[in-house]
Amino acid sequence: MSELDCLVRAVSADGYVKAAAVSTRNLTEQARQIHKTLPVATAALGRALAAASMMGNAMKEDAASVTLQFKGGGPLGTVLAVSDHEGNVRGYVDNPAVELPLRPDGKLNVGAAVGHDGTLTIIRDLRMKEPYTGSVGLLSGEIAEDVAAYFAESEQIPTVCALGVLVERDQSVLAAGGTLIQLLPGAPEDVISRVERGVYALGPVTAALRDNPDPAALLQKALPDFQLEILERSPVAYRCDCSRRRMEAALMAMGRVEMRKLLQEQGHAELSCRFCGNVQQFTSDDLQSLLERM
Repeated sequence: MSELDCLVRAVSADGYVKAAAVSTRNLTEQARQIHKTLPVATAALGRALAAASMMGNAMKEDAASVTLQFKGGGPLGTVLAVSDHEGNVRGYVDNPAVELPLRPDGKLNVGAAVGHDGTLTIIRDLRMKEPYTGSVGLLSGEIAEDVAAYFAESEQIPTVCALGVLVERDQSVLAAGGTLIQLLPGAPEDVISRVERGVYALGPVTAALRDNPDPAALLQKALPDFQLEILERSPVAYRCDCSRRRMEAALMAMGRVEMRKLLQEQGHAELSCRFCGNVQQFTSDDLQSLLERM
């Protein structure tokens, strides 16, 4: 895995299309190892991480973040991905050990694993008083189609999204990433059909990324009818911002009564981060110190 994960942003020369593409093989493999996901969970989480990365990178406000939460009623439970404003991501799936039969076409059945009897909720936190939250019903649970539907329904932006994770026989990640293509205001009606034709002709994004992990090359293959100008190229990674201080704050948020109860009944605490597995131990002295600080 010598190639670094990378995200590119581009705009068409005619000013009708903006696009992003991301290659996320390394960070998806890191997520797999952290959460010990089996293939269908790896695919679902990897797709969500790629989508979150492209959406987060589009928000240029410092310290901004975007959260994608898929709750489809399937056996995976909640699939959650968070991105910062640079496109660095973290995430988890409730039930990483789910196994399902392959689809008739031989592909991982992400739609059945996520389910489609539920919602996709997207939270954009711009560090203002209240984050912006939008929610749409899931169409398929396949992630990409649901992200495109969110943009069409909640933000009225015609969008084509393609995502994929290719899992090796040893369950490691061979390729991962995706593309998010959107029409700009004033685009003629035929532009979206030209975009859709290009993405359809592209086929699975993982096949393209396996052959060439450069996301700029993926965009060129997805949009052959358009002359593209690459605006930005950024490295992205799996990055968690947890720390002992944050876990201390979580303990203190319990309140004095619950903290005393914890101290009396257990005398210690162990907290682990849902995103990266970081474990912090708090002794009775640590808890007493936090109680005094409160």
